[in-house]
Amino acid sequence: MEELRNDAYNNSNIAKQRWKRCHDQLVSRKEFQKGQRVLLHDSKLHLFLRKLKSRWIGPFTIQQVYSNGVVELLNSNSTGSFKVNGQHLKPFVEPFSRDKEEINLLEPHQA
Repeated sequence: MEELRNDAYNNSNIAKQRWKRCHDQLVSRKEFQKGQRVLLHDSKLHLFLRKLKSRWIGPFTIQQVYSNGVVELLNSNSTGSFKVNGQHLKPFVEPFSRDKEEINLLEPHQA
């Protein structure tokens, strides 16, 4: 009976190690720097359907990055800061502005 229990324990440990390796490959490592602008995932429970509404709020500015993955964010009005897990953040990409560049197309040559 003891031998079966030990075999089950060993098999369980092997399965846990395999699952951890698989999970670690899927998790992306996010690197953030001080002063970078990021979006925060809105994880609050909402009573109304939000199918088409963005689940990201912000942008916020990073004030401090800690070694354990915690990031301190600065509010947009610069009055206060709060700490969040870095896994709940994604980099903010500035929206594309169409009025900055104009391209003039030439008429095709008549053959």
